[in-house]
Amino acid sequence: MDNYLLPVVVGIVFGFVARTLLLRTDFRQYPTYPTGRIIHLSFGFIAAFIGAVAIPAVLESDWTAVTFLGLAATQFREVRKMERESLQNIDNFELVERGTPFIEGMAQAFESRNYLVMFTALITTLCAVFSFWLGIIGGIIMLVMVKFNMSGQLLNAIADVTEAEIRFEGPTLFVGDILIKNVGLEDTRKIITEKAVGAIIIPKNQNSIVTLSFLGQRQAMLHHVATVLGSYLDSGEPALIPLTKRDMADGRIALFFLPREKDFHQIKAVLDNVPVLDSAIRMPKEADKGK
Repeated sequence: MDNYLLPVVVGIVFGFVARTLLLRTDFRQYPTYPTGRIIHLSFGFIAAFIGAVAIPAVLESDWTAVTFLGLAATQFREVRKMERESLQNIDNFELVERGTPFIEGMAQAFESRNYLVMFTALITTLCAVFSFWLGIIGGIIMLVMVKFNMSGQLLNAIADVTEAEIRFEGPTLFVGDILIKNVGLEDTRKIITEKAVGAIIIPKNQNSIVTLSFLGQRQAMLHHVATVLGSYLDSGEPALIPLTKRDMADGRIALFFLPREKDFHQIKAVLDNVPVLDSAIRMPKEADKGK
């Protein structure tokens, strides 16, 4: 096994670097500094180690080790469970919640990244067994692939974001021509008139209409705006809670929210970069409709 020491080390290094590239603490402040990052980097090192030593185990026909490594790999499903529970506990105290679909998407991402790290270490080690420099080249190629797989589709790929007027017809609140809700108190209507911002999300095609109708996707939009630009809101103020409503005729989505900063250029930039949730993606145009 001494012959495999250098390939294993190379595989672990590139696998751990891949996990480092995949780990970002963005405006959502998750993973947290430093504890959350330490947890995920530790899992990443373990995943890199498992992927790296799998090749020597197979080449040496050590099937007991291979079985153990496979069992260890399945434990990364616990990463998804851990992240899901942590985020759900935090979400209960958010003024504008992420929503369960958004949380599930984040948990899946953390789990899948460990598998990607494992695969990076495995391929790098396999290349390094034949040649040290081949291993370096293979590791660099895998890092490039990891870099391009860091993020998925964004909202601006499936919809256009436009500003809309906040207006009242009596106690009825409209964003553009889409009805949002009734607001009974005059003081609350005054606050909404002064502080609220409206946006219309216009789907680009039939697939986008169905995707944007998903409540979890719409909640993710509201959460992103509240996280980046703040929210003029406190507990016990149901009339000020951000809402989305759908125009059932054409699939447009109206967003009503009260950000701390009313610069629509910034709001549009935030909305354009909202991730499209995997659980929200629908493609009815691809279905066989029997035509």
